[in-house]
Amino acid sequence: MTTMTDKPLRRGWTTGACATAATRAALMRLWGDDWPETVQITLPRGEVPTFEVAHRDNGPGWAEAGIIKDAGDDPDVTHGAMIIARVEASEGGVVFAAGDGVGTVTRPGLPIAVGEPAINPVPRSLMDETVGDLAAVYGRAPDVRITIRIPGGQDLAAKTWNPRLGIVGGLSVLGTTGIVRPFSCAAWIASIHRGIDVARAAGLTHVAGCTGATSEQVVQGLFGLPDVAMLDMGDFAGGMLKYLRRHPVERVTIGGGIGKLAKLAQGALDLHSGRSQVDFAQVAEWTSDPLMRNMNTVLQAYTIKGKELADIIALRARDQAAAILGNDSTVVDVVVIDRAGTILARTDQ
Repeated sequence: MTTMTDKPLRRGWTTGACATAATRAALMRLWGDDWPETVQITLPRGEVPTFEVAHRDNGPGWAEAGIIKDAGDDPDVTHGAMIIARVEASEGGVVFAAGDGVGTVTRPGLPIAVGEPAINPVPRSLMDETVGDLAAVYGRAPDVRITIRIPGGQDLAAKTWNPRLGIVGGLSVLGTTGIVRPFSCAAWIASIHRGIDVARAAGLTHVAGCTGATSEQVVQGLFGLPDVAMLDMGDFAGGMLKYLRRHPVERVTIGGGIGKLAKLAQGALDLHSGRSQVDFAQVAEWTSDPLMRNMNTVLQAYTIKGKELADIIALRARDQAAAILGNDSTVVDVVVIDRAGTILARTDQ
């Protein structure tokens, strides 16, 4: 992906990679070396990035180091945050703890058990490997307590999906490859998947995915759904539906504006304006009105065709979603709204 000047977008590093680098620097100091200026770690796919150590502190029996997260050109809410790891002896093995700004898991369904710090499996594995490697180098027992903290993390977490997923007190330490790829949207889609996991673990049978805040508010109020049932679908209808195909619930409601749901009705799985467009020739076929070919927006078409068009879009979007799910065990319904939140069409009546 490139910018308008064709300059390649710069990739960055996940919180998990930064936490691992901080752990390595702190252990080197704890186990006898001077503070390193930089450290290198090996990521799951073999990359070996270098991190500058931006924070150093130590005392009797402990040391901590910090790495400033660089998310590259991705609009990551944690870009510029300090990821700090404190290391000290444990009573046995590698033990993880949540410091200030790192959340704790309070709901089942996530890959980390309830009561555990929100440090995901891959970052845990990377830090565990780092402890083992350095223990062999320094002739130490790999018995280490690692406390990760992110100053300001609790405020940053309010801008993420953590509160809805039942992660309280701060951010999650994330990452599967260690690399943040600009605008890959992998973190967003992963959050949709975790939302489905949490909803299923809570025993919910009805979930909803909406394209934005207005449609979410309308759908949640319409069906009286709890927060945990609301999936942050955004533009990623395909990411939600494909995961629900493998992890089904009894009912899913899709809510959104008429323009984005027209794209779903035409088979688009990514509803972003830069990645899919409405085919107005097809809209003309739907309505048997050749004037629709000349429309600039679906909203313009709606001002002419009214409820007829809204109903067509709702039904076709429902049918496309049902086809993606590919099973008879999940009921799909669609709610189409305008920008003010007025319901234009719904398929559940």
